[in-house]
Amino acid sequence: MQTTFPQLLLTHAKQRPTAPAMREKEYGIWQTISWQSMATMVAHLACGLHQAGLKRGEHMVVVGSNRPRLYATMLAAQSLGAIPIPLYQDAAAAECVFPMTNAEVRLCVVEDQEQVDKMLEVRESYAALEHIYYDDPRGLRKYDESGLGSVDELIASGEVFDKQHPHFFKEQVEVGTQHDVAAMFFTSGTTGNPKGVVHTHGTLIDRAQAGAEFDHLTSNEDVLAYLPPAWIGQNIFSYAQWLVAGYVVNCPESMATVTIDLKEIGPTYYFAPPRVFEGMLTSVSIRMEDASSLKRNLYTYFMRLAKEVGPKRMDGESIGFFNSLLYGLGNLLVYGPLRNNLGFSRVRVAYTAGEAIGPDLFTFYRSIGVNLKQLYGSTETAVFVCLQPDNQARADTVGVPCRGVEIKVADNGEILVKSPGLLKGYYKNPEATAEVLTADGWYHTSDAGFLDSHGHLKIIDRVKDVGRIKGGSNDGAMFAPKYVENKLKFFPHIKEVVAYGDQRDQVCVMINIDFDAVGNWAERRNLPYAGYTDLAQKPEVYELIKECVEQVNADLAEDELLAGSQVSRFLVLHKELDADDGELTRTNKVRRGFIAEKYLPLVDALYGGLTTQFIETVVKFEDGRTGSVSATLRISDAQTFVPVKAAA
Repeated sequence: MQTTFPQLLLTHAKQRPTAPAMREKEYGIWQTISWQSMATMVAHLACGLHQAGLKRGEHMVVVGSNRPRLYATMLAAQSLGAIPIPLYQDAAAAECVFPMTNAEVRLCVVEDQEQVDKMLEVRESYAALEHIYYDDPRGLRKYDESGLGSVDELIASGEVFDKQHPHFFKEQVEVGTQHDVAAMFFTSGTTGNPKGVVHTHGTLIDRAQAGAEFDHLTSNEDVLAYLPPAWIGQNIFSYAQWLVAGYVVNCPESMATVTIDLKEIGPTYYFAPPRVFEGMLTSVSIRMEDASSLKRNLYTYFMRLAKEVGPKRMDGESIGFFNSLLYGLGNLLVYGPLRNNLGFSRVRVAYTAGEAIGPDLFTFYRSIGVNLKQLYGSTETAVFVCLQPDNQARADTVGVPCRGVEIKVADNGEILVKSPGLLKGYYKNPEATAEVLTADGWYHTSDAGFLDSHGHLKIIDRVKDVGRIKGGSNDGAMFAPKYVENKLKFFPHIKEVVAYGDQRDQVCVMINIDFDAVGNWAERRNLPYAGYTDLAQKPEVYELIKECVEQVNADLAEDELLAGSQVSRFLVLHKELDADDGELTRTNKVRRGFIAEKYLPLVDALYGGLTTQFIETVVKFEDGRTGSVSATLRISDAQTFVPVKAAA
């Protein structure tokens, strides 16, 4: 039985040596790597890393986009019993220092010149970093730094060692067991230093198998790997499940070509956070606004039909002969071409997770024949906790517990999970481990929610964020900031939201507009603007956003539990929230507390009844320079509604 990832690799190489394992797009052409070629590459890399001094139980950092040789490097490290730590490729050098110091890293493998420069900067603060190996040599020819070398050199030296010691690699792989640590993932964390989540081969492989069994994944799947490998979600889909199911992982040429590559590959198994699906729908909406009246009318008619019968059809329910006929025509004229244009012509299973997805957005994709579903999990649970069955996909739940998972709800509403995929612990942090793992094996998720009558899990918010309104007409009402934020983000014109209200007399929000969507909206109305800051403060834009806010308030008024969370006042921020400015985590989660401190004058103005407030903000540019953005922001009131039950 194969119990480690390198053992799974060797099994695929033995059973299906010429079958494609990965594809990488280079200079516009897809290059295929077979399972045998991948195994050979991993063997040579493992031997090279051994010669470089990598020891069993030692940590090694990997930084870069999805690249076959970086995946091979992680397998090579695991073959030696070492532990790869993928870090976010867009993280600043300062953000890498703590993880590398914490894990006592001596050796790293990175993608290109940008990452080499970053590691050299890290070495100024962390001198223990001895070796830096790079995959892409462009721009590095004249670099003369100690310990700097190429992956090509590593492979070449490993190939020589492999010929001299032909049994070394396989002997090292055979020593590995499911209880060995396979990888460490640093949580992005909204407060304090990130924590290293330790996972064994057993935990990751078990959850990868559970997910593969649930959706009947086979070696015939095609996956596009385009999200950061440092995020465990991407790692599970394009690494753990890749080795478990043996399907093909496709690596795009660059982030700029992902849309084109998605259409070329036509994945059968696809994963994206809601923001990606939102972006796709926004681009469709923009294109349809610019289309001819005939196309717009055709699209409007058939999308109305799809919204009425499409989800039922996806759930296997009968929609009647006439509707089936009309839907078939719509599929020929609208849905099929639309799926093809999005790159979803072959998608059999599509998942979204990380944040709640809007009902309209969810319905849109399912109505045009995309089997979009939700899942629930975290870094600490190796992702797969709950999954939605094909015929039970709903926008307001995250599915049912998958194989091996138990769920219970604590008295305070917190969801507790018991699963074979739970973390071994937080690295060098027994106190934090004890906070989340009970003695009898239950993991505290920190999420508030409940199981509905159908056994599906519903998530309300983070337990620590669920608060109460204090004072005013809604005194004592529940306040769930993420729930409010997500409902507002369902609108294509709104990109990000930060909501406040706990222990206050009303709910106020700060909003980021979606620059592309609102920009297109403004251009169609001949509304001139000079940039994001100017556009965000246009009175017309405020009216547009006010309509969205008041529609959310009307929806909240119908929810007895959360009617008190209606938004009373809002403002549109003068800049986009950015991870480089500390306002978002690297996984794009809002750092609400940090933002409240940074924009305290704005929070005070919202709650102080002001109608305008000047703000000046320091921002960090991509090249590391800093500057400032200033503006006088408008603050607007929004209509709130009497809760439906109270009105009755």
